Parts: sequence; structure tokens; C-alpha cells
Amino acid sequence: MLGLRGFAWLLLFQSAGELLAHGLRLPFPGPVVGMLLLLFALSFKAVREPVAACADYLLSHLSLLFVPVGVGVMTHLGLISAFGLRMLLTIVLSTWLGLAVTALVLRALTRRGQAPQEN
Repeated sequence: MLGLRGFAWLLLFQSAGELLAHGLRLPFPGPVVGMLLLLFALSFKAVREPVAACADYLLSHLSLLFVPVGVGVMTHLGLISAFGLRMLLTIVLSTWLGLAVTALVLRALTRRGQAPQEN
């Protein structure tokens, strides 16, 4: 029951995010707004515990989410054989670029957060 309550919280925050994003004509998607709302709401125990129970359940069954991807790959083998090398190169390069940007941002933020050392 606790997991269902957590799932209801997740749906509520996603719906609220969608409503706010569309109603205020925000330049980013509703689920992002909902995640930000959820981030602030997780400071309350009444939200945190049910969402944690739901997250544990969903994470324990995460492998099921890869079944549709596998079926999609199998049905589009012709496209993968034609464009697979380009897709692989794009995925590898974009992953490395994302990691590099993340590392640079982290380095910049940790340098700014450090207090000057006194001798």
C-alpha cells in the first residue's frame, strides 16, 4: 500500500508539473517541473517514505524496461546494419562529451567552493 501511495505522489507531481509548464508557458517540459517540485517535497516524511517504497519497487523491476528496446532493435535490424557504426560513434562521442562537461563543471564548482588556505 505504501508503494501505491508513492506512485500516486509521483503521478501527482508529474501532473502538477505538466499543468504549471503548460499554464505558465514555461520553456521546459512539465516532467522537469514536476521533478523540481518533488525534490522540494521530499523533505517531508509523508512524501519521502512512500516515494522511497515505490522507487525501490520500480528499481527492482528496472530490467523489464529494456524489453521494448530489445524488441525495437530486433525489428529494425536493417537500419542498425546500415547506420549502426554512425550511431555507435555518435553515442560514444556524446557520452564522452557529456562526461567531460560534467567533470569541468564539477571542477569549477569545487574550486569556487573552497576557502582560501591560510599558512
